[in-house]
Amino acid sequence: MTAYNYDRLSAQDHSFLTAERGGVHMHIAAVQVFEAGPLRTNDGGIDIAAFRRATESVLHLLPRYRQRLAWTPLDGAAVWVDDAEFNLDYHIRHTSLPRPGDSEQLKHLAARIMSQPLDRTRPLWETWVVEGLEGGDRFAVVSKMHHCMMDGSSGVDVAHILLSPVPQTDVPEPVPYMPRPVPTGYELLRDATSRTISAPLKAVRGLRQFAAATADLGEELRTRAQALGELAGWVVQGASDTPMNGKLGPHRRFDWLTMPLDDVRSLARRLGCTVNDVILATVSGAVRSFLIHRRVDPSRIDFRVSAPVSVRRDEDRGKMGNQVSSWILRLPIGEADALERLRRIHEVTGELKASKQALGVEMMMAMAEWTPSVVLSLGARAASGPINMIVTNVPGPQIPLYLLGARLLAAYPLVPLLENTGVGIALFSYDGKLCWGFNGEYERVPDMRRFVDAIQISFDELAAAAPAPAETTEPPRTLAASGR
Repeated sequence: MTAYNYDRLSAQDHSFLTAERGGVHMHIAAVQVFEAGPLRTNDGGIDIAAFRRATESVLHLLPRYRQRLAWTPLDGAAVWVDDAEFNLDYHIRHTSLPRPGDSEQLKHLAARIMSQPLDRTRPLWETWVVEGLEGGDRFAVVSKMHHCMMDGSSGVDVAHILLSPVPQTDVPEPVPYMPRPVPTGYELLRDATSRTISAPLKAVRGLRQFAAATADLGEELRTRAQALGELAGWVVQGASDTPMNGKLGPHRRFDWLTMPLDDVRSLARRLGCTVNDVILATVSGAVRSFLIHRRVDPSRIDFRVSAPVSVRRDEDRGKMGNQVSSWILRLPIGEADALERLRRIHEVTGELKASKQALGVEMMMAMAEWTPSVVLSLGARAASGPINMIVTNVPGPQIPLYLLGARLLAAYPLVPLLENTGVGIALFSYDGKLCWGFNGEYERVPDMRRFVDAIQISFDELAAAAPAPAETTEPPRTLAASGR
């Protein structure tokens, strides 16, 4: 059978479905704050009809937005099929804060929206247009989509489709939607059976192509085997228990923080490291102070974070789905000196780049393409065991973007919480700002604001300890000099 009328989810996309259960929601989200501009109506509201038209005009470029899940018989694999009953009004919601709504009220509303799982019988996304923000000249868009649809990098590509680098207000006519026929259960079963039978032949063909394209096959195999071994080592030896970790309930807290991007970049240059090193060192200091506040000795904690790494190729730009691996690293939260924390992180990230640890996750997902769904589910659960927190940083455009002439002021991202991880941190750089988004389990981190404040304090501490610009030496020497 030619599978012209459905698309099979990749193993990595499917893993985000299998990881979702109980209080574990696997949608990614963002809160975008806009100037109202030409979208403001005469009564001070927001022109929701224009917003709907603008969204409808680009849906032909976003096929997943009009597709729902279906499941193959026997093996239970997920596939995308066109939703013949697609209703845009279901996915675009219009609401308001009690005027004048402040930032705290917007955060509470966003947290409630993010606490609700998506309906798997419909396309897996929602967009909430929120008016009533204080000042009267702003509105917010809370967007939510399942992680099986996209990762952070593809999310940026989608933002470029929905937004514009120029403040234009013209909306093109939407392309007529012609849903493809939904395959029958028999057709899905026949195709799945054919796929299973042909799997060994395809695997052999893939190995031959890999060998032909690899200059030193032995060395490449050793590198990949080492990467898998390192990943297995993390899984076998679980992370420490902390007050930030444990069973997740369904409810969430959402908070954010904004930093000037130039300040972060300038600090990275002064210290001879990367922006990601500065971010991880900042998180280390914040986790340390937060645990001390909770009366936990950070020197006794093996605190690990997962830092997603995009493996998306240039030719895959604009495509939805997930193409991401990750690093797992220990944060030096037992170290009291801010510069020493940074030096250790810089050293570890350098080793991770050399070791190609991210290949481990990439290879696991490649092998999972031919793995039964139940095994993939177990793998997804095991993957959350070795870590305490996710910290993901997605670079965005450094120019203003517009929605029908309404300028985007800031965008605060949300990363889902894996099983037992009570806090997740996502960062998005946009138009000279570094926007931090914090997702927290409602009962586990009732003092979320304290942790957010600790992030700013930790960054300020690191900046104060760094040498002044005129004193900056060569990058490696600057970090080495801070060691003890």
